[in-house]
Amino acid sequence: MKTSEKIRQRIKHWEGRCLKAYRCAANVLTIGYGHTGADVKEGQIITEAEADEIFARDIERFEKSVSSLFADTALTQNQFDALVSLSWNIGALDRKAPSLVRRVKANPNDPAIRAEFLKYSNAKVKGVMKQLPGLVARRTDEANHYFNSAAI
Repeated sequence: MKTSEKIRQRIKHWEGRCLKAYRCAANVLTIGYGHTGADVKEGQIITEAEADEIFARDIERFEKSVSSLFADTALTQNQFDALVSLSWNIGALDRKAPSLVRRVKANPNDPAIRAEFLKYSNAKVKGVMKQLPGLVARRTDEANHYFNSAAI
């Protein structure tokens, strides 16, 4: 599956676009639309076109990861979108959100999945795990999108 344009725009909205590398709240070097990795360097500057190219490569990587992980699970477009968005933000779901993965594989319509999304609204800030209001809002939006209960 491929992500919808709607969720792509939401990811860009949640991540924001920064053309100069910065350290996010979790102290991770970030550039473009939330891109992290060994290729991001302190003081690095990219163009808008480069930010869009990086986004396209990153979204494809997360689509493949979610598609592979749930290859035997019938997901709706909204479910797929929300899982890609969550993975974009926290990393590989099989390692970062194993209980969510188990629930989705067992029954993608299990209402308890909503609470699973909300488990991932914390980040380390100055070495301390804190719930961040922006992540609570994002996880709520993703869960609503997953269950198709909000105009995302």
